[in-house]
Amino acid sequence: MTASRLGRDYHLLWSAAVSSRFGDALRTPALALLAATLTRDPRVIAAVTVAGQLPPLLFGLLGGVYADRWDRPRTMALVDGVRAAVVGVLAVAVALDRAGVAALLVAAFLLAALGTLFDAASFALLPALVPPAALPRANGRLQAGAAVAGGFLGAPAAGLLFTAAPALPFTIDAVTFAVAALLVLALTTPRPLGDGMRAPRGSVRAEIGEGMRWLRGDRTLWRFTLLTAASNLAISGLLAVLVLYALDVLKVPPTGYGLFAAAAIVGGVAGALGSGRLAARLGTVPALRAVLAAQTVALAGFALARHPVPGGLALAVFAAGTASWNSLWASCGQRRVPAGLLGRVGAAQRMVGLLTAPVGAALAGLVGAAYGTVPVAVGAAGTFALVTLAAWWSLRPAPPAPPPAAPTSAGTAARPAPRPSR
Repeated sequence: MTASRLGRDYHLLWSAAVSSRFGDALRTPALALLAATLTRDPRVIAAVTVAGQLPPLLFGLLGGVYADRWDRPRTMALVDGVRAAVVGVLAVAVALDRAGVAALLVAAFLLAALGTLFDAASFALLPALVPPAALPRANGRLQAGAAVAGGFLGAPAAGLLFTAAPALPFTIDAVTFAVAALLVLALTTPRPLGDGMRAPRGSVRAEIGEGMRWLRGDRTLWRFTLLTAASNLAISGLLAVLVLYALDVLKVPPTGYGLFAAAAIVGGVAGALGSGRLAARLGTVPALRAVLAAQTVALAGFALARHPVPGGLALAVFAAGTASWNSLWASCGQRRVPAGLLGRVGAAQRMVGLLTAPVGAALAGLVGAAYGTVPVAVGAAGTFALVTLAAWWSLRPAPPAPPPAAPTSAGTAARPAPRPSR
């Protein structure tokens, strides 16, 4: 399928996602830089990061419920409108030199909390915009666009803009949220009220349970989710010590670290763009198993490398596999889950997949402090080897799911997740 056949509504959603990602890539480092101008206490600076990481674990399932209850495009537009206002207020406070640590903590927490609802609605909306066969390509293009906007454009510009004027990256971020909201409002996808919308709703707790039960009941998606959680243990641990590994083991010069890190971005873009072709050639489940095997080989090469060039190439291949996995796994869930459950099941997938990330980072810190960073890389490669063996043993090509009701951007049906968020 060519890009043009993905349709006008898909391109509007893609443009909204890329706009928001560009703003995020400006805001995230700007928050850290601003915190560093207010205090040199590492605990306070780390707290700003934690404030942006907690909401997906605290509110992810709740966001899935309301993504299934409410009209999804309007919900996304409203969320981005509110996020534009939050960042706009922060930009004014920074410009007036009135932004303290408390303001940074509140802003980081609010933006991440609102993001859980936006992500759930976006995940559930995509199958209503493109044909099922185009989902791997559509998800891959979303990831590739976000990687380019964030890694190649936003992140390098954040420091320059902050140096020019501390309020500038936050101002631009507010504008990107407003633009994204307008783009989503321009969607023309029909939004019929399905049978689920007319049926009486249960409690929030009951609806969360319904989504979790559906995920647990689908053996293929549940195994994908557990495999993602296991691989996130290794990925998070590796990322936690990556800069030290690059500088101390691979002998990357400090001035070249940005170029070294860019290898992962290039690999991620290539993997995201190639995921649709890979799924078309092999099938989704065989492609996912092949991706895990390639990542295991890449991580083994990374753990053995002692020079920046082979280390950077191995990292690029590994990042390509991660982007492909994310695109293919999301597509598999979007195909199999009924439209009215997509928000809750997608949120459950992301939450379970992310639970191991802080554990991996903490373990990597402890192991790195005691034995150095090489055992962390070796452990990550070993973990991926076990995940790959488990995937090849437990996963078979999934039987076709019963045809769900016509996709709808709102409603709850009677009976799957850069970005799961692997």
